[in-house]
Amino acid sequence: MSTNVLYDAPGPKARRTSRIISVVGVVLVLALLGYVAYLLGRPRVSANGAVTPGVLDASRWDILGDLALWRAIGRGWVATLQAAAIASVLAVLVGVLFSFLRTARSRWVRVPTTVVLEFFRGMPVLLMMLFILLVFSTGAFWAVVAALAVYNGALIGEALRAGIASLPKGQREAGLALGLTPTSTRFLIEFPQAFRQMLPIILAQLVVLLKDTSLGYIVGYVELTREGLNRLGTYYGSRYTFTLFAVVLVVYLATNLLLSWVVRVVDRRTGRRGVVRTKGGLGGPGWTARAGRPNVPATTGETGGGGGHL
Repeated sequence: MSTNVLYDAPGPKARRTSRIISVVGVVLVLALLGYVAYLLGRPRVSANGAVTPGVLDASRWDILGDLALWRAIGRGWVATLQAAAIASVLAVLVGVLFSFLRTARSRWVRVPTTVVLEFFRGMPVLLMMLFILLVFSTGAFWAVVAALAVYNGALIGEALRAGIASLPKGQREAGLALGLTPTSTRFLIEFPQAFRQMLPIILAQLVVLLKDTSLGYIVGYVELTREGLNRLGTYYGSRYTFTLFAVVLVVYLATNLLLSWVVRVVDRRTGRRGVVRTKGGLGGPGWTARAGRPNVPATTGETGGGGGHL
């Protein structure tokens, strides 16, 4: 049996060329990293002859043993997570509301909702924070939370709307045939499926929301960036600017990588929930539409005769 492929399998010469290119690429990357480390580590001489040690010198990293540094970083990290958590919950609620209004049957509801959505999606988050802070005088915390909730809620609402639109029309027709109202059909049948289908996209957007909390630095919210670079930078002096930058960067990377790992796990689990294949193969005794007990063909005789299941 022949197998159709989109390209020919590489031969010995092509594989050898690929290995050579890979090795050369790795060497160039390592050389570039070494050169950057050299530039960062070499001491600098000012115009008056004063020698300043490089940023990789041990004397520039001695503050890492100061507990006050880590307490301040912890306060900023908690403030970042607090704003992100509240904004995430509100963003999902706003997204659900937008998705229902965007898919309403009445054009008097659908068209204004579309205009509002496009406005929120096109407005930069930072300008939205400044607008809420200056117009409503909410304070820095709620300006950050409200702006992130509205902006990301608009994006989540569009994702949910796309998920509802991708469902088979038979789902809605079945709900209406059972006597459910259009609203009940949307809430009980369509929306749970759309939410589960778009869950990885929603979680990925919430990861972006967490990173956007750093914009609160501009409006005066004391989150991780402002605590680590502004307050601690003023306290320790410009000598440790790069050190503090590296600490804040590592904390952000660790947090976002953890959330990204959660998103990948959820994506794999929700992606495999649709169909499960076991020993029987497609259409056989081991194939089932959803995770659960396998389908058993009618010819197995489990009902006592030669008939099917009741």
